[in-house]
Amino acid sequence: MTALIALAAVALDRLLPEPRPHPLAGFGRLAEALERRWNRPLHAGNAWRGAAAWALLVLPATALAAVLGALPGWPGMAISLLLLWLALGGRSLDEHARPVAAALADGDLDAARAASGRMVSRDTAALDAEGCARATVESVLENGADAVFAPLFWFVLAGAPGVVAYRLANTLDAMWGYRSERFGTFGRFAARADDVLNWPAARLTALGYALTGRTRGALRAWRTQAAAWESPNAGPVMAAGAGALGLRLGGPAVYHGTRRERPVLGAGEGPAGADIQRAMALVHRTLVVWLLAIGGGALLA
Repeated sequence: MTALIALAAVALDRLLPEPRPHPLAGFGRLAEALERRWNRPLHAGNAWRGAAAWALLVLPATALAAVLGALPGWPGMAISLLLLWLALGGRSLDEHARPVAAALADGDLDAARAASGRMVSRDTAALDAEGCARATVESVLENGADAVFAPLFWFVLAGAPGVVAYRLANTLDAMWGYRSERFGTFGRFAARADDVLNWPAARLTALGYALTGRTRGALRAWRTQAAAWESPNAGPVMAAGAGALGLRLGGPAVYHGTRRERPVLGAGEGPAGADIQRAMALVHRTLVVWLLAIGGGALLA
């Protein structure tokens, strides 16, 4: 039944637009309000405040998902399907990436900068065409892991509570997991929790990219370059993705007005607009492999 729910949720994600307003938007507003009340950057024990805030936001929702997902018969299955569908972001990822590719194909650099700025946290106002393509390809590869494969992994492993815990933890990491004066202590637990929860799915995603792309190049980049990346999970995913596509990613980028020197990932030429579609196709092929593996595992079980 888990495999059928996973397949159905992926189908719904492809066929239906995201609900408006999305439940995660309400969760985000709640997290913002709690952070404003509890975050005291200059006070001792602020890391514990952040951990307590994380637990207050994640654990009750996870427990409720466990209760509702365990309901017998179709109610439990329907709730599990709904929760997994809400956690998946494959369609949204495509909808954000396509406008960048279309703008670059039309030679409209301003539109490409604006569209890529809606996907990434780096400054895009001064990017050239290759910079817009690089930012978008990197986002497609990394968010393929975060918004598609990790929710599937946790649903298969732990059902409805697993996918809810992962998605909420990932959202809090995106909101609080910054090494800044405001979040450096308060968001420390959120960042570490996301690292732990993403660790297995990130490596399975990297393996999927390698199997469905240029395998030798992907494995070589993963083995030799991933460890140099700042994030322990984004490194394998993006290195394997760059190698699978035969592209050179990474390198310098500007975040909030500050230039950061990032390692180079992969090899070959820098990305162009057409490579955005190739990155999306890599994620789609990897998703097919994952669904086949989930279905095959269910049959063997």
